[in-house]
Amino acid sequence: MDKFLLQQQVLQRLTEDLLQAEQAAREAHETATHEENIAENKYDTLGLEAAYLATGQARRAEAIRQAMVNWRHFRPRPYDASKGIELGALVCLVDADDKQQQLFLGPDGGSMKLVRGAQLVQVISSEAPLGRAMLGKYEGDEVSIQVASIRQQFEVLRVH
Repeated sequence: MDKFLLQQQVLQRLTEDLLQAEQAAREAHETATHEENIAENKYDTLGLEAAYLATGQARRAEAIRQAMVNWRHFRPRPYDASKGIELGALVCLVDADDKQQQLFLGPDGGSMKLVRGAQLVQVISSEAPLGRAMLGKYEGDEVSIQVASIRQQFEVLRVH
């Protein structure tokens, strides 16, 4: 599986997300500043709520822009079996029920799912609990994470 093509898909998705966030921020700003939404009493909060929403959408857009910069500068390297799983690895994990999942360890994950051929690839960051747990592991190693009161365990099946 070509990591460069996965990287391009991530950038495309981030571009789409950025456009949506910017549009949402514009719409919320227009709502907040529209003359019909001027507060007439202390209970009339539509304009104020829209202003909060506009601020949140603007922050989201900025976070997406930063993620795009990180992904543009990211250069996934081929897997080095002497170093184990690193940023840029494409990892196949299998759980106790023999369910496999493909994970692409990137600079920002956004919990994004990509489709590559017939396979679903989950993009995660090295800051995510599963991403942190995989760092430095090798094919055949166990990876476990604690989610609330549930311990999840996986085996590293393949790494590219």
